[in-house]
Amino acid sequence: MQACCTYRCSTALAAIAIDRPIGYAEYMSDTESKSPIARRFRGFLPVVVDVETAGFNPKRDALLEIAAVLLDIDAEGYIHRTETIACHVEPFPGANLDQASLEFTGIDPWHPFRMARPERDALDQVFRPVRKAVKSSGCNRAILVGHNAAFDLSFVNAAAERTGIKRNPFHQFSTFDTVTLAALAYGQTVLARAVQAAGMDWDSDKAHSAVYDTERTADLFCAIVNRWHETSNNPGAVSSGVI
Repeated sequence: MQACCTYRCSTALAAIAIDRPIGYAEYMSDTESKSPIARRFRGFLPVVVDVETAGFNPKRDALLEIAAVLLDIDAEGYIHRTETIACHVEPFPGANLDQASLEFTGIDPWHPFRMARPERDALDQVFRPVRKAVKSSGCNRAILVGHNAAFDLSFVNAAAERTGIKRNPFHQFSTFDTVTLAALAYGQTVLARAVQAAGMDWDSDKAHSAVYDTERTADLFCAIVNRWHETSNNPGAVSSGVI
């Protein structure tokens, strides 16, 4: 009986050892990963995305703009944005165009200078560099970073389904939401206020453009991740008030 109990305890301890949380420094020492960003996020490549739409229903309302910002990590472990990809999108056939949403974003879906592209072409323009970044970084999948990320992901997934795209590079339901992260780090949930709380400028005249909102969201995400990076590598910083 004692031998059996000892075996069970050993098995339980082994399971705990396998499932225990792994610290940043230990995980970054994994030599099998191909890049720091692959090691940092367990094989996921964070890609910041913002969409501008003609409503709130991804199945019914038009996707009008999409922008994505690629990220990387430098040799010191700090994350930063690299490339921005953006495209204006033609409303899909039969799409609903909510007037209140159009007035809020200031988008004229039919303006000739938008140079809008059909949904399939727009998604291909964004997805191709994302897939390339996933492969070159040694990651397994992209994960969408957004402010209220579930909203952006719902429109991306709906457009991909509508256009028959099979190789959607983004995880189908998991996201990194900067609303939650900013609430934790700065006590703010509104993008403009969170960006300012992080010590960065906010230009209200440029807001509600997919490119501007995506780049500010990317800067916010990087600021929070880098703040944690500094704290985790300098535990005394919290108690001393540095962080």
